[in-house]
Amino acid sequence: MKAIVQDSYGPADVLRLRDIDRPAPKEGEVLVRVHAAGVDAGVVHLMTGKPYLLRLFGFGLRAPKIKVRGADVAGRVEAVGRGVTRFRPGDEVFGTCVGAFAEYARARQDDLAHKPAGLTFEQAAAVPVSGRTALQSLRDLGRVRAGQQVLVTGAGGGVGTFAVQLARAFGAEVTAVCGPGKADLVRSIGADHVVDYTREDFTDRRHRYDLILDIAGNRPLSRLRRALTPRGALVIMGGEEGGRWIGGVDRQLRAMLLSPLVRHRLRVLLLKPREEDLRLLAELIEAGRLTPVIGATYPLEEAPEAVRYVAGGHATGKAVVVGTPGRPPSGE
Repeated sequence: MKAIVQDSYGPADVLRLRDIDRPAPKEGEVLVRVHAAGVDAGVVHLMTGKPYLLRLFGFGLRAPKIKVRGADVAGRVEAVGRGVTRFRPGDEVFGTCVGAFAEYARARQDDLAHKPAGLTFEQAAAVPVSGRTALQSLRDLGRVRAGQQVLVTGAGGGVGTFAVQLARAFGAEVTAVCGPGKADLVRSIGADHVVDYTREDFTDRRHRYDLILDIAGNRPLSRLRRALTPRGALVIMGGEEGGRWIGGVDRQLRAMLLSPLVRHRLRVLLLKPREEDLRLLAELIEAGRLTPVIGATYPLEEAPEAVRYVAGGHATGKAVVVGTPGRPPSGE
């Protein structure tokens, strides 16, 4: 099969289209014929190997252990391993997998859900990582409630566009922070107020929020806390500054240490790939309350360009890698 393979850490140039062996599903796993794959910030970090702290978590010190990037996947079940009971060949599925930038990928059955008929493969591939990140941040960590004031930074990106819509679905009043080029987009998906970060500072104490979702930001904790109500909550999702060794992890660690000492609830997201969350997101999409925002699509051979687009830090919505229409995977 064809796949985007990475032999060393580095920029998008290290990603190359190659022919490799098709994976075989192990016990409890499903082999998926990939129709679409989402691109998230995690792909960029694993491609570059930065922050270096990631390499200590088993991803490979000098070179990546897993050679094919991509986690978000949507496609059809090609084969199932022993012990798989929830899926059979031909089922349309979406979820997370190992190596989605390929014609075939394997995934644990617990990391997949049936794709609703109302979702395209491209839409479905945009959902798993970014949609669950937004959902768990709002519902589980932020404990969002109807009537609350919620602020979302990075509101025009992959996670942010889900967060704005989900906060509205939970009944909150939403303020979206983004650049001027994305203001109309975030308004169209439900933002009540928009802050242009190039002209305004939402931490200026003029407004206070019950919940702030800080997506891949770099603002100091002290400034973010200034914008919270006395018992407000701050949920930090990633961080793009802090050096090549720890990146934005230092800010997250400081938030965890500070939280027990202050009235604010400071939380850090550790994403849990729960199948029931996929089903909830799919139900919201089918009900018309949630719409995946796809900013750009690329054929498999241009996956490096898709990753470069996301790595630039200003992507609109989600970037998705799609199969070439009408061309069967290699070997068929």
